[in-house]
Amino acid sequence: MELKIMKNMNHLYKLHGLIPSMLKQTTRRHIQSLADTSVQNKATLYVHWPYCAKMCSYCNFNKYIRNDVDNSRMTECMVKEVETLIKISRKTEIKSVYFGGGTPSLAESGMIASVIKAVQSSATLPENAEITLEANPTTTARAKLREFKDAGVNRLSIGVQSFYKDDLEFLGRQHSTEDAIRCISDAKDLYPGDVSIDIIFGRPNQTVEKWNKELQQLLSLCDDHVSLYQLTVERGTPLFKWVQNKIVILPDDEVMADLYETAIEVLESRGFDQYEVSNFARNGKVGRHNTAYWEGEDYIGVGPGAHGRFTPYSQGKHQREARVQILEPNRWMTEVENQGHGTKLAKPQSQLEQLEELLVMGLRTKDGIKHQTWKKRFSSKSMADLFYNQDIITQYVNSGLLHFDKSGMRASKKGLAVLNPIVQDLLNLLNDHWSGG
Repeated sequence: MELKIMKNMNHLYKLHGLIPSMLKQTTRRHIQSLADTSVQNKATLYVHWPYCAKMCSYCNFNKYIRNDVDNSRMTECMVKEVETLIKISRKTEIKSVYFGGGTPSLAESGMIASVIKAVQSSATLPENAEITLEANPTTTARAKLREFKDAGVNRLSIGVQSFYKDDLEFLGRQHSTEDAIRCISDAKDLYPGDVSIDIIFGRPNQTVEKWNKELQQLLSLCDDHVSLYQLTVERGTPLFKWVQNKIVILPDDEVMADLYETAIEVLESRGFDQYEVSNFARNGKVGRHNTAYWEGEDYIGVGPGAHGRFTPYSQGKHQREARVQILEPNRWMTEVENQGHGTKLAKPQSQLEQLEELLVMGLRTKDGIKHQTWKKRFSSKSMADLFYNQDIITQYVNSGLLHFDKSGMRASKKGLAVLNPIVQDLLNLLNDHWSGG
């Protein structure tokens, strides 16, 4: 589950509570046309495999339990949509590919290989392109991991989530602690240096002491990348009902903060760099695919429920669109077979919407938002023009939570831990500018 933008947008906005509803609450006004920018010919590609063997108690992503998946038909549709959307987007290079879900390690390796070949036949895929697959420990025997590697995968993101039996059962995970340990070991042998581990904190009855012990176990097993997520309560999940009915009580905000800070301290003590709110790497093994989301670059989403952001150049269109594919797999396949793609929604993005996403996503990272990145989206006003002399932002700067310098704007280490109010104030100022306030 590493930052899985295409698992759908929720992961992108989880700044420990900051979710898409924040953007929905902002004022939308008619705004000036987009500033002229050169056509970008590069994008990243996300492929959504929607099937799971079991529903996790906390997950509200687009997923389905099927015992009779038509792998041949799914593969043909994935390939066709890849080819169609790359053609529509007029991208000449796909910088990285990410297979998410769902549980893409349930897919046949032939589907993975076919999608990668479709990318290579439709655009340039650099030799060193990062090709990541999300893997569940119960669906990845060593032979299967090798098949994925032979298909072209060069990086794994393993959904461990916990090393405790009771917590795995609570989360609805099928694997055991032993499964996770075995999977990590096999993955490190086959993909040395390119294995990421997901782990969730904020589970019921989780104490700092117990968490610290679990982190030590993680460090004894992990490779060079860790994705750390806070357990969040999403509507439509069993966890939501349990919390609403007080069957489950999650740690309070103070304990959550202590758990998060403990993880940062422990990981950094072992050479991991927190390069993003939820992501840690050492030895330079930063996840490159997600950079596109954080920097506001174009990305193409393929598969049921996948999201994308790119400017289509068919039918004379020249405005960036927020695109969403049809959610239900059978309906999606029928539409792909009929018209080449299963796009449910293709909504032109206003300049304001693009800048909002850039603020929400870019400030998640250690490097923040570069001036040149902002200028690509909004050339008439710099970040300094809009934000630097505003009283609330000056307070954040003076308190050491936010930095402004010649490279751009970024949250400090302290600021990353309390990012919500900073981002909300920046969004408010941005909207005030457009509304003339």
